[in-house]
Amino acid sequence: MEYRLLGNSDIKISRIGFGCMSLDLNDEYSENVLLKALDGGINYFDTADMYQQGMNETMLGHAFRGKRNQVILATKVGNQWRTDGSGWDWNPSGKYILSSIEQSLKRLQTDYIDLYQLHGGTLQDPIDDIIEVFEQLKKAGKIRQYGISSIRPNVIREWVRRSSLVSVMMQYSLLDRRPEEEMLSYLNENKIGVLARGTLAKGLLVSKKAEHYLNYSAEQVKSVSATIQSVSEFKRSFLETAIQYVLHHQEINSAVLGIRTADQLRDALDISLQPSLSKNDMERLENVLPVNKFIDHR
Repeated sequence: MEYRLLGNSDIKISRIGFGCMSLDLNDEYSENVLLKALDGGINYFDTADMYQQGMNETMLGHAFRGKRNQVILATKVGNQWRTDGSGWDWNPSGKYILSSIEQSLKRLQTDYIDLYQLHGGTLQDPIDDIIEVFEQLKKAGKIRQYGISSIRPNVIREWVRRSSLVSVMMQYSLLDRRPEEEMLSYLNENKIGVLARGTLAKGLLVSKKAEHYLNYSAEQVKSVSATIQSVSEFKRSFLETAIQYVLHHQEINSAVLGIRTADQLRDALDISLQPSLSKNDMERLENVLPVNKFIDHR
């Protein structure tokens, strides 16, 4: 497994990260998958306080008890579940963050979080107040670093301008190349790490029947899948090609994959051992469709 420093921090994370959102709450099975991931070299585990109403964090805390110094725990805050459980509302207030982190720490069975992320963000948020709270949590030793999970360029720029965040988690795949327009180079220039999610575009790049995705028609999506198949041939799986496309970009610190089963974990670990795509393969993938660009929130 290859490891990279997260932005300009001293946090070293695996190039393949473990996205925990889809984990089944079958504690024994899921905990076994988590421990096998750690044994296989994955050290970055990404969750959020809203996943399964906090039970996802609880599972991680239980799985990694006694192994805390071996893992990089990342969680997120900002989406508050309604008391009746009917859904959640956006709440980035400092008061809510301060109360939420205490609950996250308790569920994760730890006294600090390696990476605390704002789970979204808008220009209407009290950004300076949120940053002040994050900095306060750093000084108190409750978090090592902080970042945001956002695909909005205008929000990302404000956070880069005002704060000392170390990472941005954003959607990025062969069917969502919007970060290539500006954000990847912008974040790299500012020494901010990028965590890629959605690398399989909801499965459309590997197995799911082609359908409309972002500004691409079903036919265009089908053409990307056909190119992945052609590039892969007998050399690698479709899954490997799709993920290696993302990892080929040096700005990406880690591709955070949604892993739920032992088979998915095995595939992810295998990909981490394979060589990068060739220049020719990259060119074929890059030229199959016009690059999509951000329209909103520029």
